[in-house]
Amino acid sequence: MSYILTANRINYLAASKMMEAAVAKADEMGVPQCIAIMDPAGGLICFARTDGAADLASGPAYAKARVAAERQHPSGALPAEFEVGVAFATGGQYTNLPGGLPINLDGEHLGGIGVSGGSGDDDLAVAKAGLDAIQAV
Repeated sequence: MSYILTANRINYLAASKMMEAAVAKADEMGVPQCIAIMDPAGGLICFARTDGAADLASGPAYAKARVAAERQHPSGALPAEFEVGVAFATGGQYTNLPGGLPINLDGEHLGGIGVSGGSGDDDLAVAKAGLDAIQAV
């Protein structure tokens, strides 16, 4: 019997490439953003707060990345009636706001990216730019 679990996670090189692309997209759009990239357990690998981004946007960026990383689905995917309950039950660690996407590469779930600071569509566009940088889905 084995007592060892093996889990794949995104490495810093991939996270830094994702971050560079996400920051470039936010700058191109002219929307200051907070961007968080986490491993599947919700451990922070990389974070950026672009010039002009509100410090208060960092918390939602973490929460969006955590949902995408740990639950393996986009943030904002739950029915609206669960929004308050999820935030309350997790002490704000999870959110149902759009802007978090799971990082899946070569059939492996490797983490999540969360973006906050703009509209839901802005946040998703920046997160998608991060995924595109490493051909993740």
